[in-house]
Amino acid sequence: MVAGSFLLAASMHFFSTSAMLQFITASVAIIFLASFLGKATESVAHYSGDRIGGFLNATFGNAAELIIAFFLVKEGLFDMVKASITGSIIGNMLLVLGLSVFLGGLRYKEQKFNSQLAGHNASLMTLALVALFIPAMFMFELPHEEINTLSIVIAVLLIIAYILWLVFSMITHKAFLSDIEQHDTEAVWSKGISIIMLVVATIFVAMVSEWLVHNIEVVSDSLGWSELFVGAFVIAIIGNAAEHSAAVLLAMKGRIGAAVEIAVGSSLQIALFVAPTLVLLSLLFGSPMDIVFTLPELTAIAVSTFIAISISKDGSTNWYEGVLLLIVYLILGTAFFYD
Repeated sequence: MVAGSFLLAASMHFFSTSAMLQFITASVAIIFLASFLGKATESVAHYSGDRIGGFLNATFGNAAELIIAFFLVKEGLFDMVKASITGSIIGNMLLVLGLSVFLGGLRYKEQKFNSQLAGHNASLMTLALVALFIPAMFMFELPHEEINTLSIVIAVLLIIAYILWLVFSMITHKAFLSDIEQHDTEAVWSKGISIIMLVVATIFVAMVSEWLVHNIEVVSDSLGWSELFVGAFVIAIIGNAAEHSAAVLLAMKGRIGAAVEIAVGSSLQIALFVAPTLVLLSLLFGSPMDIVFTLPELTAIAVSTFIAISISKDGSTNWYEGVLLLIVYLILGTAFFYD
């Protein structure tokens, strides 16, 4: 299926004149490739543990999002980039985490994970939220050039904060933040093959992502969808397919700690690393992107952060908490669709 979907997308890209067909086949190919990537990550987690496995899944899963956003930045579609960043953050905290908690909760009455890790995640999510609010607050007080400078400073500081978090969580306090339970899993491939599969899948995702972005404006205009809805929900869902599949499968196997690490860790990586990196990369194209988000985007991120913190802070989950997360996601999706 993976090879078939890629070949179909390639044939549509090179031989079809229909932007809609090209967009649909590219989207399907990315979803299959991301699912394959998630399978490889789960195999790597067998050798490295849930913390490293979850981090790798978030990183390689976000690779698709970063690649798609990079081409959007190159095309100067900054509003859609910010919408896709917003969609990735709220999609991981509400949709991915919600599905994981709900479906995992149907099999296990209560699932527990490291509450200390949940507390640190809550602090980092709050930091990301504050960093995104500050430029919006000063947007009307400062000239455009100074807003760009402020955005660059914030971007650099967020990247530093994220790198130090990796040092803290993966090195100096690794045992302190490890999963409270150890799980025996079966590896699909050897460690080396699993890593190779991750890299190969990411390369193919990069190729298909460029095809997807090439047609996205035409498709959104023909369907009458706003850039906010396309970026926040369509692109975000496609780009985060790896996290969707891997996190849900792990939660259904009783590994909610790994699922939370994937969902929340991916949101943190988007907010603290991917978004700032895109701001810095935009400088290469001579048209810098600021980090000023719209009020609906900031509201969506704030609401998602609040309920995710509320549900995960005690280090335990049940199926009804998953329902709450999914309901909030549907509410925001409806609001964005009519925006």
